[in-house]
Amino acid sequence: MSRPEILYPLFADLETLPGVGPRSAKSFEVLEVTRPRDLLFLLPHSGLDRSRVSSIRAVVPPVVVTVEIEVGAHFPPRRKGGPYRVMARDAQTEFALVFFHARGDQLQKLLPTGQRRVVSGKLELFDGVAQIVHPDHVLRPEEARELPVFEPVYPLTAGLTQRMVAKAVAGALARCPVLPEWIDGPLLAREGWPGWREAVAAVHAPEGPAALAPEAPARQRLAYDELFAHQVTLALARASMRKAKGVATRGTGVLQAQVLAGLPYQPTGAQLRAMAEIAGDLEAPVRMNRLLQGDVGSGKTLVAFMALLVAVEAGGQGVMMAPTEILARQHLESLAPLAAAAGVRLELLTGRDKGSERQAKLADLAEGRIQMLVGTHAVFQKDVVFHDLRLAVVDEQHRFGVAQRMELGAKGAAVDVLVMTATPIPRSLALATHGDMDVSVLDEKPAGRKPIRTALVSDGRMDEVLAHLGRAVAEGRQAYWVCPLVEESEVVDYASAETRFAHLRAVLGEGVVGLVHGQMPPSEKDAAMARFVAGETKVLVATTVIEVGVNVPNASIMVVERAETFGLAQLHQLRGRVGRGTAESTCLLMFQAPLSEAGRRRLSILRDTEDGFRIAEEDLAMRGAGDLIGTAQSGLPRFRIADMERQAGLMAIAQTDARRLQGDDPALETPRGRAVRVLLWLLDQDRAIRLLSVG
Repeated sequence: MSRPEILYPLFADLETLPGVGPRSAKSFEVLEVTRPRDLLFLLPHSGLDRSRVSSIRAVVPPVVVTVEIEVGAHFPPRRKGGPYRVMARDAQTEFALVFFHARGDQLQKLLPTGQRRVVSGKLELFDGVAQIVHPDHVLRPEEARELPVFEPVYPLTAGLTQRMVAKAVAGALARCPVLPEWIDGPLLAREGWPGWREAVAAVHAPEGPAALAPEAPARQRLAYDELFAHQVTLALARASMRKAKGVATRGTGVLQAQVLAGLPYQPTGAQLRAMAEIAGDLEAPVRMNRLLQGDVGSGKTLVAFMALLVAVEAGGQGVMMAPTEILARQHLESLAPLAAAAGVRLELLTGRDKGSERQAKLADLAEGRIQMLVGTHAVFQKDVVFHDLRLAVVDEQHRFGVAQRMELGAKGAAVDVLVMTATPIPRSLALATHGDMDVSVLDEKPAGRKPIRTALVSDGRMDEVLAHLGRAVAEGRQAYWVCPLVEESEVVDYASAETRFAHLRAVLGEGVVGLVHGQMPPSEKDAAMARFVAGETKVLVATTVIEVGVNVPNASIMVVERAETFGLAQLHQLRGRVGRGTAESTCLLMFQAPLSEAGRRRLSILRDTEDGFRIAEEDLAMRGAGDLIGTAQSGLPRFRIADMERQAGLMAIAQTDARRLQGDDPALETPRGRAVRVLLWLLDQDRAIRLLSVG
């Protein structure tokens, strides 16, 4: 499949546009503009009111003003590098136009004395005298009609001016074809959105500040196009996953019953529901692609283990993958007793396995003697061969992109994939990142989990906190002490952690306090963790490396220093490290007074609720999507126009619409389907196009 001809003009070389040469093309690249199409989606972020006034007396400087003047006398600079002034008279008063490093002959041409001109620029007072330094526009009265009343202001970078961008945008707009409508008719009518070409023209010619808001109809329409194209891509990916022949994996239930009978507690309703949904997917002859979303401590491990057991009961193998070695070892520890109860052989494979030991494991895997494997990325290596891999469980989705999910799928004929995440994600974001997946949610806490007492303490009360900690340690309890994120540099974080470690050791005694941070070699980190897990050290000083996954049931105190510097989701994750045993647990959020309004609101939300989903919704509202999951590794699609926070509602509509279209017209052959193909090409959804041409 190749790009439709109607789009060629928008995908031509940028230098084919008026005023764009090799140098400015380089500057445009910084703004991620490499083709005329990109300029259409480079939206103005604000605007300048260029409506005319008869005299500058009508306004209060500093302000942008547009006024017709009669050009007066020129005053060249008295000294080198000084200002060149041109006097100007409007209907009521006189003021100066000021230029630096200007050539007199050019200014004489631009502003001939005695003639009328329209000038527009920022009016300021300098020593009580009104002046405009370097006016943005100097036009003949007859040309001034073309000056927009409200002028859009574009993002710039070194080497570009507003005028250059506006000129290039106008060139791109002139090439805009009329495209067939891809939005569903009733939806378009209900929302009152303009057609695509009208919308593009409108966003570049805003009539006032309201037209710049995400709620403006033209902007909403273009945002919807983006979200819809993304959801169509995900719907196609989902359909191709489903087309990919799966293996029907049907368990006997024998091993599952054995494990459930041996549990000291009853699974929650949410756990049983998720187990049933997963078992149903495994049994179907299409590939499973399911997300298991559960808050900290909602019992995802048991659900995942039961899914792995289905694979074993059916005569196959299962693998569970974790992002780090520490986490892989923890999964091994938490699954081991369950595996023992089921009489299943469970092994660990990490980058550390070497030599004959590794060879023996690989042989047992290939022969099917190992039924369950826990591992890190080492599982992807070429020499790792399974006998009959049926199910892959992937922990902590956001460190794991779609590409790796596919790679894992290649390890078995048609491996079912279950992704676990302990980060509750608000629905709109879940749709953006996991719209190609089916979702199971664990929204109940297992019985016997005690609530965690959360308190806010100002760091002025450090002595009280230390005294409390000393008493707790004397009673045999364990605690985490999380140090603040200092700036962005790990080196500084590490220094602050070292200092706190030395301080606590002085207060609590030698051998009581351990330390882990990002700068340590992995072996030292593991050793320090192991001593804490074994209860040899009572207090573990850490940077946020412990955010994910560590399970120490005896640890019942979590102190977070400078809690106001952390994100809500992160604090919620950290708090989830305690409250795993039988003891009453406490989480102390220490803050530096005075707290900002937003800081107070964030910490209060944590104090008032343990519901991760509610916390995530609040976090999204307060911080935005990119921050919420750390843009770099979030796998979040990069939208040019759509605003994930403020247009979350559109995402849900887009998903419903995309899945419906997928059902009605899977190959996109109807008139609307063909229009959608044009949209996919327009928005660079190459993945979707590949899926279509393969499909």
